[in-house]
Amino acid sequence: MPTTLFTQNIIACIWDFDKTLIPGYMQGPLFRSYGVDERTFWDETNKLVETYLKRGYRISGEIGYLNHILTHVLSGRMAKLNRKILFELGREIEFYPGVPEFFVKSREFVSAKPEYQKHELQLEHYIVSTGISEMIRGSAVAPYVERIWGCDFIENPLQPGFLEQKEFDLGADAEIAQLGMVIDNTTKTRAIFEINKGTNKNAALDVNAKIEAEDRRVPFQNMIYIADGPSDIPSFSVVKGRGGKTLGVYNPQKPEEFRQNDDLLRTGRIDYFGKADYQEGSETHSWLRLQIQSICDRIVADREAAVAARITRPPRHLNSSAEEEAARRAASQPKQATFLE
Repeated sequence: MPTTLFTQNIIACIWDFDKTLIPGYMQGPLFRSYGVDERTFWDETNKLVETYLKRGYRISGEIGYLNHILTHVLSGRMAKLNRKILFELGREIEFYPGVPEFFVKSREFVSAKPEYQKHELQLEHYIVSTGISEMIRGSAVAPYVERIWGCDFIENPLQPGFLEQKEFDLGADAEIAQLGMVIDNTTKTRAIFEINKGTNKNAALDVNAKIEAEDRRVPFQNMIYIADGPSDIPSFSVVKGRGGKTLGVYNPQKPEEFRQNDDLLRTGRIDYFGKADYQEGSETHSWLRLQIQSICDRIVADREAAVAARITRPPRHLNSSAEEEAARRAASQPKQATFLE
């Protein structure tokens, strides 16, 4: 008898990071640690594409900041910056109200009813960010997240001929020198498909493989994508266009962020938007709880309908009334029977 790859009892909240879970950009502690002016850094980063184009180079504007960090390391402005330092700086990241508490509290939503427990429903949180993954791993929210997708740096790059050399010691004073994994606003969608297909849980599955809807670990209709603005339109489109829910959040102290989210709602990119306040009792907390439990209710209804469709009713005697049939069944039961097959 054929079986499906996954039971599809998982609900996934997929989070952007900067300006979604935190008020600004995660690199703030990094700049403060090295005495780099944050505004100057971002002004320079925003001019990289235009300036390099004048020199005949084409670069990606979305990940230009990563190269600019490496340039700061090379020039000595961020000397000896390594992954350990990035991890430790992650501890200084300050979150919006209710984070990381919401990541803990929300798991109770999927066990609030006996029928949810009966079907063993689970909630998983994921972060998909164009930021620095090592800083996210060092932050307060990391212990409550199933997996983090972000940008990584490489220390001590492998040298030419490394296949013939013995492994060399990685010194404690190593510094980042190259880009490793890079996530931009388009490749975020690949991470979403990895969650959808379950390739993050089963290495034997390839994200580009054709997998039937019933065999995917987290159907899109079991997903909620939460982010702050227009740069997340590709991810909003993938999730919402395939039946999932999308939420935009904004900083209440920045009217322009409210306006951006209002535009996203009016153009059908998101289902709802609210303040980046995840405390119990807030509008955003209430909306997320409602959507998570609505997904739970649908999963339960679908599963129980599937069970009912596979169970046939026992045969009845023709022309028997319901009362007669019930009496006949009762009389035919063994006196000591304790279970039914």
